[in-house]
Amino acid sequence: MSVTAMPDATPPVSVPSHFQSFLAFDFGQKRTGVASGNRLLRTATPQPTIKAEGDARFAQVEARIRDWQPDALVVGVPYHPDGAPHDNTRAAQRFARQLHGRFKLPVYEVDERYSTTEALASGARDADAASACIILEQFLRSLP
Repeated sequence: MSVTAMPDATPPVSVPSHFQSFLAFDFGQKRTGVASGNRLLRTATPQPTIKAEGDARFAQVEARIRDWQPDALVVGVPYHPDGAPHDNTRAAQRFARQLHGRFKLPVYEVDERYSTTEALASGARDADAASACIILEQFLRSLP
């Protein structure tokens, strides 16, 4: 399942109300930021960034899913400022498909333009985890 949520917009596909807990990922080629959050509080908490690639990355994702038991996953998908996709867009979408295929959880995609810039501007020590928080909070704000 894929939902593209524009900043502060309602997702075009509804998220079931019984989905309460989420893990979000800011996918990168070498590092993947992670955040956990829930629908009730509509806040996200940074988790340690995954600094691994390939199967090692998925082993760490699996451990996070086992620990947090989320109802669904959220993946930030980057776009050019004009909304056009680029290589990292496709890589993040592939990561989202792989998450769904491996873990059989719903995966929602969120337009994450400027999340890293916002994380860096706020002085985040771990920009990847802070970006994952921004992505998840944006997603949570879009829920009814």
